[in-house]
Amino acid sequence: MLPPLTIFDIETTGLDPQRGHRIVEIAAVRLENGKILDEHFVTFVNPERDIPWDARQVNKISDEDVKNAPTIDLVLPQFLEFANGSTLIAHNAQFDYGFLESEKQYCWGFVDLPECLCTMILSRNLYPAEFRHSLDVLCKRFNLEVPVDRHRALADVLLTTQALQKMLDSGKILSFEELKKRAGVKTLAKSN
Repeated sequence: MLPPLTIFDIETTGLDPQRGHRIVEIAAVRLENGKILDEHFVTFVNPERDIPWDARQVNKISDEDVKNAPTIDLVLPQFLEFANGSTLIAHNAQFDYGFLESEKQYCWGFVDLPECLCTMILSRNLYPAEFRHSLDVLCKRFNLEVPVDRHRALADVLLTTQALQKMLDSGKILSFEELKKRAGVKTLAKSN
């Protein structure tokens, strides 16, 4: 039986937290007993910096959207409270989890992140003959309807969750041990 899972996604000001890029949105849903719970977590995050033009073109989040949003030191503990008692899952978890690791520094080091699994790694393990494993490719593979707000955190979380459910079914993954083996639980980022 699978334990509770928290599927999450972030949107950012850029691709590299080591270059000062920050989180601008976090969203998550919980999957328990094979069902998506009604409650979800979604919030803008004030990155305390400008959002570059190229990031705005992808996620459609503007400086105006985040100017009155809470900062990460308030949001990250709330997100972890939502995820409490579960395992995190993200698509391309190295990116998302790496940003969470980097953003911990703004929480005075009092934040511990739970382990994280990756749906991209799971896809690579279940479909080794396939060359690409992006979320867009998984949507096509599983005939998932892509919403108009694709590349916003909650829309991507819901797509990732649907793809995860399809992969759990097709891979006949019923135990947490099997999921960990196939989804590549690792220390995904350097701790600060």
